[in-house]
Amino acid sequence: MALWRGLRCCRRAFAWLPVLLIALLLLWSYYGYVCELCLVTVSNPVEKVAYLVVFHILFVLFVWTYWKSVFTLPIQPGKKFHMSYADQERYENEERPEVQRQILAEIARKLPVYTRTGNGGIRFCDRCQLIKPDRCHHCSVCAMCVLKMDHHCPWVNNCIGFSNYKFFLLFLAYSLLYCLYIAATVFKYFIKYWTGELTNGRSKFHILFLLFVAVMFFVSLMFLFGYHCWLVSRNRSTLEAFSAPVFQNGPDKNGFNLGFVKNLQQVFGEEKKLWLLPIASSVPLCLSALSQGDGHFFPMRTLSEARNPLLTNEEQWEEDGIDEEPQGKEISEISYPDPQWPIEELEELIKFKNYVGEVSEQL
Repeated sequence: MALWRGLRCCRRAFAWLPVLLIALLLLWSYYGYVCELCLVTVSNPVEKVAYLVVFHILFVLFVWTYWKSVFTLPIQPGKKFHMSYADQERYENEERPEVQRQILAEIARKLPVYTRTGNGGIRFCDRCQLIKPDRCHHCSVCAMCVLKMDHHCPWVNNCIGFSNYKFFLLFLAYSLLYCLYIAATVFKYFIKYWTGELTNGRSKFHILFLLFVAVMFFVSLMFLFGYHCWLVSRNRSTLEAFSAPVFQNGPDKNGFNLGFVKNLQQVFGEEKKLWLLPIASSVPLCLSALSQGDGHFFPMRTLSEARNPLLTNEEQWEEDGIDEEPQGKEISEISYPDPQWPIEELEELIKFKNYVGEVSEQL
């Protein structure tokens, strides 16, 4: 037991090495740019001041977004998604898989859960003992379920998900601009050192490596940031890009795609003036498709292409005399049912409405 605890402590300590490496590189880049380039190498005072002002703006934004990405903890599902003690006993004592699936289905009826496993069952985490909300996944590194999990990033030693995905995107953007700015302003003096116009040996070393490191990180960050921009434009997480979410009518990789502008608002919030700052910029909970919400429920693209538990198969729709919604129609907010809907569906929607009310009161 003591050996296992020691190994866990060592693993946690080693997990901070990438963060320490980035911190050291950032400190060295600050010294190299401010001291060796601006104070020693650049002779024009106007150019020197301009370089320093823009550099410090990008530096502050870089550090701020990186700090928020590292130290904003991922959010776990709320208590309503955890199984009660009685339900746990009933589920664990039952050996028949089909009965276990029925138990999970009964519990999930009280929750706004719309996605399924590959075989159509309720998404359940055995380790956390909870019903997984839509887009929630278990992180083996963090050892917990994370709302709208995107991936676990070793460079921030944190799980990127609903609580910090905006901060992570801004970190990528500002680190990209930081590297581009350093490379663009250092290049002229690199050429002067290369041609022998400048001869300061110590500064030459720092200028050379500033350019090399900035270009190297710029290239790698450009591909990573471009990939995440593509994901945001389609309202997908990294996990969903590799494995499409499954709804009651099957997998649909575009199930949460609301259109470009609404997809941006899902990540960055409703207040556009705060989009470029690592600050939460949305109301706590709203049924509007434009809201970030609380991470437990996400609006779906269309009624026909991303069916939820309130919508049954096409045959039942025909039996009940209800016409399908036309494809391509976006849902800007949750629609309330027609009075002719089946009683079961009305009960399900009432439960969901009550759940939203309870969460709103708690917030």
